[in-house]
Amino acid sequence: MKKPFLPLALLFATLACSILQAPTLPTPFPTSTVLPSPTVAPPPPLRSLAEERGFWIGSAVSYEYLRADSIYGDLVAREFNLLTTENDLKFGPVHPEPDRYDFEGGDALVAFAQANGMAVRGHTLVWDSQNPDWLVGGNTTRDELIRLLREHIYTVVGRYRGQIAAWDVVNEAIDGDGNLHDTFWLRGIGPDYIPLAFQWAHEADPDAILFYNDQGAERMNAKSDGVYALVKRLRDGGIPIHGVGMQMHVDLYTAPPPGEVAANMARLGELGLEVHITEMDVRVGSEITPEKMHRQAVIYQDMLKVCLEANNCDTMVVWGATDRYSWLSERTSMQDAGVLFDIDYRPKPAVEALLERFELTE
Repeated sequence: MKKPFLPLALLFATLACSILQAPTLPTPFPTSTVLPSPTVAPPPPLRSLAEERGFWIGSAVSYEYLRADSIYGDLVAREFNLLTTENDLKFGPVHPEPDRYDFEGGDALVAFAQANGMAVRGHTLVWDSQNPDWLVGGNTTRDELIRLLREHIYTVVGRYRGQIAAWDVVNEAIDGDGNLHDTFWLRGIGPDYIPLAFQWAHEADPDAILFYNDQGAERMNAKSDGVYALVKRLRDGGIPIHGVGMQMHVDLYTAPPPGEVAANMARLGELGLEVHITEMDVRVGSEITPEKMHRQAVIYQDMLKVCLEANNCDTMVVWGATDRYSWLSERTSMQDAGVLFDIDYRPKPAVEALLERFELTE
C-alpha cells in the first residue's frame, strides 16, 4: 500500500495544531477572496473539485511574488490546495552563509498555506544547482560535507516538522543514461549522499513523506529505468523513501505517451512508492495560437487522467500559477505560456480541461 498524503480532515486538524506549535512566523496573510470576473461567472476553483475526490492540485509559489502582488496570492489560494516552495527552501536561498539561515520566505509560505487551508511540499534539500558559493567554492573534506549536509537537513526539516507534509529530498541525481549524475554531492561524498539524506530527513520529521524527484523520467526510457533502479535499492536497503516525483516539464511535442507514464507509475507502485506529478508545465513556444492552447489542454488533461486512474498517484503540481510569474516567462519574456493562467490571471483552456476530467472522475 502507498503511504497516503494526509486525508483532508486530518490535514486541517494537523494544520490547526501546527499553528499553535509553529515557530514565530510573519503576520499571516489574510484569507483570500475570489477574484471577480467583469463579464461571465468564473469556473469553479480547481481545488474544490480536487478536494471532492481526495486529490491534491498544487502550484509552485514564490514568496517574492506573493509579497508583491495580492492578486497572485488570491489566485493561488483560490485554485490550489497544495503549495510547493518554489525557491525559498533550496540550499542557497535558505542557507546563504555557513552560520546563517534565512527562513523569511519559507516561514511566510507556510503561514500563507495555513491561512488558506493548503498543504505544503518542501523543495528541495539536496540538488546540484542553487547551492551557495561558500559551500561549493571551498576545499571541504568528505567528512565535513557529510556534517554540513546533515546539519542543513536537520535544521530545515526540523524547523517545519509537522507543517510540511512532503519533501523533495534529493533532486535530479540520475543522468539521461540512467547512471548517477556527476554532481557536487556525488564528487564530495560519493553515492552514500542519497541514502544519508533520506535517513536524516526522516529523523528530522518522521511523519513527512519523502520523495526522490527528477525530470525526463516520466516515460519508459533509460533515465526512468535508472530512477527505478535507484529507488528500488533504497527500498531494499530499508531507507525511508516514500515516493517518486515526476517533474513533467514538457512541450507540445515532447510530452510523454500517457500509456508509458501509467506503466512507469505502476511499476513504482509495485515497490510500495507513491508518485506525484511535481513540476508540470507545457511550453507552447513564442507564438500562442488557439490550436496550441487546445493541444496544451489535452496534454494537461491526459496527465491528470493517468494520475487519477493510478492507485499510487493523488497529486499534480504545476510549476507556477500564472504566466506573469512563471520561471518560463522569466527566461523568455512572457513567452512559452506553460502554466494554467495567463499573464492577466485568466484561466486557459487547460483549466477547463482539468475541470472536465475531475467531473468525469467518481
